[in-house]
Amino acid sequence: MKTSPLISVSEFLSIKQNPILIDAGSGDAAYARYKQKHLKGALYVDLNNHLAAVPEDAANGGRHPLPSIENFVELLGNLGITPESHVVVYDDKQGSNAAARFWWMLRAVGHTKVQVLNGGLQAAEAAGMEMAYGIENSQSVSAYPITNWLLPMADINEVRNAVQNNAGCIIDVRDAERYRGLTEPLDPVAGHIPTAINIPLKGNLGVDGLFLSPEVLKEKYEAVFKNHATEDIILHCGSGVTACHTLLAVAAAGLPMSKLYVGSWSEWCRNM
Repeated sequence: MKTSPLISVSEFLSIKQNPILIDAGSGDAAYARYKQKHLKGALYVDLNNHLAAVPEDAANGGRHPLPSIENFVELLGNLGITPESHVVVYDDKQGSNAAARFWWMLRAVGHTKVQVLNGGLQAAEAAGMEMAYGIENSQSVSAYPITNWLLPMADINEVRNAVQNNAGCIIDVRDAERYRGLTEPLDPVAGHIPTAINIPLKGNLGVDGLFLSPEVLKEKYEAVFKNHATEDIILHCGSGVTACHTLLAVAAAGLPMSKLYVGSWSEWCRNM
């Protein structure tokens, strides 16, 4: 049976065998929050320390380049994750940040039984799920047995070719203000990649902070993708993190996985 990329709080509570639960955060404030409050049994992973390499030059790979495959599979082993593990990941941003990135990275090594907790920490807390404090200990295993990233990715050359040839479909999931160049809090240049269309990731969620239904998401993204082949659809954001939220939404809609441009605007704007 195919595993849905999303799991509701009620579905999570009905699981008979405990999954490996991951609290994904970003930075010192997120780690401090984890130590003060997290779902009982959750292990912590950090975007900057675990889900990205330290960028030597953001012009080559962006602000959050992928870690080496060797480092990532070692991390999975340290977390006790094997190919048979059921993994559930959440963050405190409705899955829009580190949780979606971790989900995509697990899918990118071929792991299929991974789900994002719909609504994240807020939904779990509202439902009265048990919280804990401090640091949880993992049961380490051998490094995850994979040697290559398996999901499709686009590099800057492929994006440049798509722009020059006005080919494919480039989707920018950042807020409209950043896309339009009205503000840019993180990168040295404001604006967007030429020919890219703007579909902010916030539109994947309803007013309740939960993902829209698979049917609604499917209708939304089928209208965007239209006649483009999956391999011609490229998603990006600022640094390859929040674009994973839309890739998660696309997967929840039952549509094929499009390409992630990991370097995203943070790489592109430094090469203009």
